[in-house]
Amino acid sequence: MIDSAALYALGISLIFVGVLVIVVVVTLLSVSGAGKGRVKGGVAIIIGPVPIIFGTDKKALKTVLLFSLVITVMLVIVMVLYCLLLR
Repeated sequence: MIDSAALYALGISLIFVGVLVIVVVVTLLSVSGAGKGRVKGGVAIIIGPVPIIFGTDKKALKTVLLFSLVITVMLVIVMVLYCLLLR
C-alpha cells in the first residue's frame, strides 16, 4: 500500500512538471511562431466527472472535448476500481 506522504509528493511533483511543460510550450511557441497568423486553442476545466469546455474555434473545441471525455472516463474507471479493490 502506498502511504500518504508518497502520494502527496507525487501530486506536488506532477503539478511542477505540468507548470514546467506549460512554460516550455509557451516559450517555444512565442519563439517559433512570431507573426504567423492566428492562435487557436481550448481549455477544459474538469470538476469531478463534469468537464467544462471553452474553445476559440470548432476544431480546437472538438479536440479539447475529446481529451476531456477521455480523462473523465479514465477518472470514472479509476474511481470504480478503487472502490471495488478496497472492499
